Amino acid sequence: MRKYIIHYYTIDGKCPYLNWFNDLDNSFKVRINKRLKKLREEGHYGDHHTLQNSELSELRMDFGKGYRIYYYDLDDTLILFVGGSDKKAQDKVIKQCNTYFNDFIERNS
Repeated sequence: MRKYIIHYYTIDGKCPYLNWFNDLDNSFKVRINKRLKKLREEGHYGDHHTLQNSELSELRMDFGKGYRIYYYDLDDTLILFVGGSDKKAQDKVIKQCNTYFNDFIERNS
């Protein structure tokens, strides 16, 4: 099943996911884009799980610093990416992503 991927933008037009992604080494960008392509075209999530005490889930990648991409699965065809981090910054980023999620819901309900 195909998935449509969109990115969360703050009210002032910034995209936390793209800001994170654009700072990565090109070799990591290639690997992440391959992973997202599989998700988009085949609906294959790979290593992922739902976060505790959150509406969000994470895609886990076992390379680099243990990169994570946080997302909300809205339905069978749409996934909203709301942030990204490495394992070290995970708690701080999850807290911020929950804030982004709440903002998204408030502005889109």
